[in-house]
Amino acid sequence: MSRRVVRQSKFRHVFGQAAKADQAYEDIRVSKVTWDSSFCAVNPKFLAIIVEAGGGGAFIVLPLAKTGRVDKNYPLVTGHTAPVLDIDWCPHNDNVIASASDDTTIMVWQIPDYTPMRNITEPIITLEGHSKRVGILSWHPTARNVLLSAGGDNMIIIWNVGTGEVLLSLDDMHPDVIHSVCWNSNGSLLATTCKDKTLRIIDPRKGQVVANNFEEPVALQEMDTSNGVLLPFYDPDSSIVYLCGKGDSSIRYFEITDEPPFVHYLNTFSSKEPQRGMGFMPKRGLDVSKCEIARFYKLHERKCEPIIMTVPRKSDLFQDDLYPDTPGLEPALEADEWLSGQDADPVLISLRDGYVPPKHRELRVTKRNILDVRPPSVPRRSQSSSDAPLSHTLETLLEEIKALRERVQAQEQRITALENMLCELVDGTD
Repeated sequence: MSRRVVRQSKFRHVFGQAAKADQAYEDIRVSKVTWDSSFCAVNPKFLAIIVEAGGGGAFIVLPLAKTGRVDKNYPLVTGHTAPVLDIDWCPHNDNVIASASDDTTIMVWQIPDYTPMRNITEPIITLEGHSKRVGILSWHPTARNVLLSAGGDNMIIIWNVGTGEVLLSLDDMHPDVIHSVCWNSNGSLLATTCKDKTLRIIDPRKGQVVANNFEEPVALQEMDTSNGVLLPFYDPDSSIVYLCGKGDSSIRYFEITDEPPFVHYLNTFSSKEPQRGMGFMPKRGLDVSKCEIARFYKLHERKCEPIIMTVPRKSDLFQDDLYPDTPGLEPALEADEWLSGQDADPVLISLRDGYVPPKHRELRVTKRNILDVRPPSVPRRSQSSSDAPLSHTLETLLEEIKALRERVQAQEQRITALENMLCELVDGTD
C-alpha cells in the first residue's frame, strides 16, 4: 500500500489576513487610468498612491502611520501635465520617489518626513528623453541613483538621476510596446516582456539580447479564465512568488524550488472586492515579531487596505529561518562604477532587532551646465576693440551666475537643516 509523501516546507501554512478597518486608508480617489501598473508603491516610511487629478497628473504620499480617513485637502505631489502612470520608491533612499507620466517625462521627488502644508510641485529633477508616454519605472537594485524607464516609444532609457544624464539608451530591442521590465538581483541583466509575446533577457551595458523565445517552460501553471493583468511580486528571501490579478479579488502564492516540479502552489487569499492595484512592502518594513513574511497594500476604488501574510509560529523569539539577511538602504556601487562594467550583490542587513528607518536623507543633483564651461578665448590679434567689452561683460555675467548658484545652494542647505530640526521637534512632542 503506497503512502503519499507530503512535501516539507515551512511556508506550507502561510495565511493572509486583511488588517483591521482602522488600519486602512480611507477616502482616496484612486486613479481610473487604464494602465497596467500597480498604481501603488510603499516603503517602511511612506505609502504612495496614484490618484485622480484634474488638469494633470498627481499622486498622494502618506506617512505609513497616518491611517484612517484622509482629508480631501491633503497635499498631493503634482507637476506632471498628464496622468501619472507609474511610481517607484528609491531602494537606497526612503525619501525619494520617481514618477512617470503620459506627458513623456519622468520626475524625481524628495518627500519630507513632516507633512507639507501645500502640494509638492517642484521635483528634484525632470528627465526628458522619451517621445511618447512613459509607463514603466524601475530603480537599479544595487547602484546609487540609477533609474530605468520604458515608454510607448518602445525604448528603454537608463538614467543617472544624480546628474540628470542618460547612461544607456536601448531603442532597437523591442518591435512593439514593452509590458514589463525587471532587474535581476545584482542589476547586471534585465528581463522584459513585450506585446510581441516574447520574453527577453538583456545585458543593458552590452546592448544585447542574451536570451529570448525560450523553447519550453520548466513549469506550466493554469490560473483561471480571468483576462485581468497579473501583477507578480517575488520574495527572494523565501522563494515565494505572489500573483495578484488586477480586477481580481485574490492573491495566489507559490513556492519556487530547484527540484521538479519547481512551482508548488501554497494557497490563495481571497476577499470580496476586486483590487485596482497593489503595493508590496520591502522585507525591512515587516513586523518580524509577528512572523510577518509579506505585506500588500490593496487598492480599492476609494481606499487602500493592508493585507498581511504570516507564518504561524508559537515562539515569540526571532525566527532566523524566516528572515535571512535582506537588502538594506546602502547601495553597493556608484552609477559610474556600474556603467564601467562592475557588478555587486546588494548590501544586506539583519532584521533580528527589527528595522528603524533613518531620518531624512537628501538627494543632491549635480547637473552639468553649459554655463560651467567657459567660452574659448579670442586671440588678441583678431580681437577688435568692440569685442573687448563684450568678452569682459560675458565673464562678469558668468561670475555673477556662479555666485548666485552658490548662494542658492547655501539657502537650500539651510532650509533642509531647519526642516529636519522642525521634524525632530515634532517627533519629540509626539
